[in-house]
Amino acid sequence: MKKLLTQGKLSLIIIFLVLVIDQLIKIAVKTNMYFHESIRVTDWCYIYFTENNGMAFGMEIFGKLFLTTFRIVAVAAIIYYLHKMIKRGTMKTGFIVCLSLILAGAAGNIIDSVFYGMIFSESTPFQLAQFVPWGEGYTSLFHGRVVDMFYFPIIDTYWPDWMPLVGGNRFIFFSPIFNFADAAISCGIIALLLFYSNYLNQHSSTQSTDKNEKAA
Repeated sequence: MKKLLTQGKLSLIIIFLVLVIDQLIKIAVKTNMYFHESIRVTDWCYIYFTENNGMAFGMEIFGKLFLTTFRIVAVAAIIYYLHKMIKRGTMKTGFIVCLSLILAGAAGNIIDSVFYGMIFSESTPFQLAQFVPWGEGYTSLFHGRVVDMFYFPIIDTYWPDWMPLVGGNRFIFFSPIFNFADAAISCGIIALLLFYSNYLNQHSSTQSTDKNEKAA
């Protein structure tokens, strides 16, 4: 009896849901919150609207065009590998789920980088962003900024005065501000490392052995 939900269909559903949820959250935040506006949910949970030019969790590395191009190339590589693994049918479903989460998260941030600068007006502390006609946005194609909003300062305190170098300075545990796409990427990578690193190594070793046997 055939499975009702194949690995390919499951992968497509995960990618679709992550992309839709990610974009709905980003659009809602961007069009309803002022830049750097903060909404307190609890003492350790805030919706804080910011944007970044860099990679996940607001890291700023290399130039904007390079990062956008790198994201696109990385997503293309993941799509190729994911399709290859699904077609072979030799990988566990959980592994496919992890790859799908990483792919969807990366694609979600690509949408911001490529298109948001063309379709949104500038977000400022005094003016809400709005949809604008194509090409009349705040920047050019491939130079859009990624929208971030989740901020979890689980511990917000100060270092003791007696500590050298950092004494009296503010300490925040988990200060990065991130989005739903970043969370999908992180969950996918962490799950891969925790549950599938050994499995992946075994699978690679088996493939290498099969290739060597065929060559012989």
